[in-house]
Amino acid sequence: MNSEKERPLSHPEDPPAYYRLHVFLCTNRRPDGHPRGSCAAKGSEALRDYLKARAKELGLADVRINSAGCLDRCELGPTMVVYPEGVWYQFQTTQDVDDILEMHLVRGGRATRLLLRPTDTPETRRSGRV
Repeated sequence: MNSEKERPLSHPEDPPAYYRLHVFLCTNRRPDGHPRGSCAAKGSEALRDYLKARAKELGLADVRINSAGCLDRCELGPTMVVYPEGVWYQFQTTQDVDDILEMHLVRGGRATRLLLRPTDTPETRRSGRV
């Protein structure tokens, strides 16, 4: 088992993965003024389009970039999650997207300054916790 939630990573009967990585970017849109905000209102749609274009430019045919409805972390958004690892990121700029693209999707590492942990809140993100 792996991670705080003890989820199995694979099962002997699983077929091979269709994609090496599957990236879901929240593009949920709530009404203006909603207390939780929404990732779309924070620019996630344009950043998703940017990530898709850059992944294609780099020839990452084994990586799928998808929109997602609400990932239930919009107050921290925009957010994305990369599977099969289940690694979460907060991103706001094309530079953030480039860092995630290079460090995680290309190299297999992590863009550590952008990682979201299960315990993160808007307050912990603003305080610059590590």
